[in-house]
Amino acid sequence: MDFILLLAIIGIMLTIMTAACVYLVNRYRTVGYAALLGFFIMLLVISQIFAARPAEFNLYLLSFTAPTAIIAYSFTAMVNDMINEIYGERCTHLAINIALVTQVLMVILIYLASIVPPSIFFEHEAAWQDIFSLSIRIICASWISFFVCQHFDTWIFARLKEKLPKRLAVRGIVSNAMNLTLDSFIFITIAFAGVMPILPLILGQICMKNLLMLFGMPWFIAYKKKLVSGK
Repeated sequence: MDFILLLAIIGIMLTIMTAACVYLVNRYRTVGYAALLGFFIMLLVISQIFAARPAEFNLYLLSFTAPTAIIAYSFTAMVNDMINEIYGERCTHLAINIALVTQVLMVILIYLASIVPPSIFFEHEAAWQDIFSLSIRIICASWISFFVCQHFDTWIFARLKEKLPKRLAVRGIVSNAMNLTLDSFIFITIAFAGVMPILPLILGQICMKNLLMLFGMPWFIAYKKKLVSGK
């Protein structure tokens, strides 16, 4: 897919997500938290499913190899900050823990579905198993990197908010960059060490995740401005 087209589609997604969250947080503060948590979990679920498929991302002058999970996972850091900015550090840590529990339950349910004998009329069992039978290494890598890095992001963002209350973009960029960079090292090392060259994957993840994070930053800033203005 053309990279500009990819960014355009992501921009549409971010616009819908941000507009929905602004509306709900402004009108129904409790429901707003639930909506942000829902988007957080949605992005994480998609990342879990996409994690096993590396892809080539062509930026015209440069090309990076990274799991397709980065398309969704890069924006979990932004939603983390959206929750933290309005609901605080404690509620953000809670959201991370809830999201992790949903991932554990999702894997259990996928496993249960995979061991039930398929109908004789189902012709795509092999393909289904290939898609949803994630290796235990990838699952563990995903859970560990998510838990460590999202909690770290939350802590960093809260500390920066205390010291730089008016520097929203700085807080978002610094905390997210640290989150996504550390996540790349942890996830790729645990998931793929000894299976494929990890250095290109780590570098590809770091570059692509942080590029997508920077692309999404205007939506995070707009989110806060719309909440401050009440519009």
